[in-house]
Amino acid sequence: MRGFRWFFCSCVELSNGPFLSKRLKSFAESTYSKPFVPLFVKAFKIDLKEASLPIKQYNSLHSFFIRELKEGKREVDQEGHSVVSPVDGVLAEQGELQADSCFEVKGQRYTIVDMLGSEQAASFYKEGTYMVLYLSPSHYHRFHAPLSGTVLERWKLGNTSYPVNHLGMKYGKKPLSGNFRIISEIKSKFGTMAMVKVGAMNINTIELTHDSEVLKKGEEVGYFSFGSTIVLLFTKDMIALTHQQTPKEIKMGEKIGSVSL
Repeated sequence: MRGFRWFFCSCVELSNGPFLSKRLKSFAESTYSKPFVPLFVKAFKIDLKEASLPIKQYNSLHSFFIRELKEGKREVDQEGHSVVSPVDGVLAEQGELQADSCFEVKGQRYTIVDMLGSEQAASFYKEGTYMVLYLSPSHYHRFHAPLSGTVLERWKLGNTSYPVNHLGMKYGKKPLSGNFRIISEIKSKFGTMAMVKVGAMNINTIELTHDSEVLKKGEEVGYFSFGSTIVLLFTKDMIALTHQQTPKEIKMGEKIGSVSL
């Protein structure tokens, strides 16, 4: 199974070159990849009881990768002041932003100015809080609203991308602030947050499924077609973190913080 895992990771995290990335993407989206779906399930030990459709109804590796879940398979924390994970994934990093609005991941230093694209956008999050959530090939790849609120603005940045897996985060050219990404800024009654969806290598793979300006906590917002990471940013003193240790495996809808009153 190790060889299959490598192959599947190549298909869903994509390669380090645009030529091969596009061909892997085309294969994963084609019906030729359908016989590989059961192998993908076995390689990553995916629980088919959660999938909304029987396995035979997925006509490609990609269609299974972006699968929806059966109703009720994720419970969204209903505490009034809770912030929930927008994804199934690994809470890889979290903490308070430094005075210069920077944080470090895998030895690379990121600035909020670079991530959001301007000094003005970054100014809201000075000395705020950040969280980095990484999705592996085994995870459910749809993302949801971490809290209820109104979308103030959505914007896109970046054109090409580096890998967002472990090696890409460590050795790539600052993928969290350099990759193609879609940012949603959300205003809640407790404060403002930014949800940064980071695309995969060479292929801009973020699809939005929610076009309303009003969001309800836990509501689906979109999905990643291939490998992915989400960065959450909160304004100063807006949130108290729930988990003290990282990395930590986490489910969509699970409480990851509490907003301050």
